[in-house]
Amino acid sequence: MKLLILKNTNSKVTIDKGELISFQKENQEYIHQKGSKGWRNSDIEMFPVIGPTSKNNFRIHTKNGDAIQDQHGLLRELEYSLISSDEKSANFIKKYKKSTRVKNSKFPAKSTEENLFWPFDFTFEKNFTLENDVLKIEFIINSKEGMPFMLGYHPAFLLSNNGNETLESNNTKITLAEIYKAGHNAFPVLNSDKIILQNSDKNHLEISTTGFDNFMLWTEVDNMLCIEPISQYTSYTDQKFSEENMTLSKGKNVFSVQLKVL
Repeated sequence: MKLLILKNTNSKVTIDKGELISFQKENQEYIHQKGSKGWRNSDIEMFPVIGPTSKNNFRIHTKNGDAIQDQHGLLRELEYSLISSDEKSANFIKKYKKSTRVKNSKFPAKSTEENLFWPFDFTFEKNFTLENDVLKIEFIINSKEGMPFMLGYHPAFLLSNNGNETLESNNTKITLAEIYKAGHNAFPVLNSDKIILQNSDKNHLEISTTGFDNFMLWTEVDNMLCIEPISQYTSYTDQKFSEENMTLSKGKNVFSVQLKVL
């Protein structure tokens, strides 16, 4: 699958096999570049679970029996297929048949589980639209009604590397120092559908969401920051991973994220 480019007069978006690898406005880059220090990706989706499942012996309890899931779920191990694209939009899909074993890329170096599976069918669409210099990313999950799930979007944003960026959400300022302190748990921003990355070397970036209602923030370096819309926050808790603390599918479930340069 070749790189797809969405563009207009001022903005340009580059997508690699469903992964957002560049969002530029007036030739300024806002997405962390793969190969740079900090993280090997530019974005992923966390589904059907968010967080480290090792504390639950990699098991998720559901009405259809126990599933085996590694950190952030199995969706990241599947490949997108392209549905359609043009100059302003690109639509992708992943399809999963229940109980199909999926090879775990974390095994054996970072996990004891060689294969992952989920006891429900689902399709997962990821749709990009560039309009009026705003990038909208929409996620559509289709499954049997009542399927339990968590959803998180995990994009990484390019920082100046000077450590001076701040964020604002719900009239609260957040510093990179606070995010560092949270460590691998990630810094929670709960009951919020909007956060502003206040850049020190270019225009600020507004991330607004529909359906998620929470964010978590993670980085270990000064040159990038993951600002992750999430349906649920699972760190700092001793909760057991089960459908009792997950969202239950309505059959069709729609979430969205908008990136806007201010």
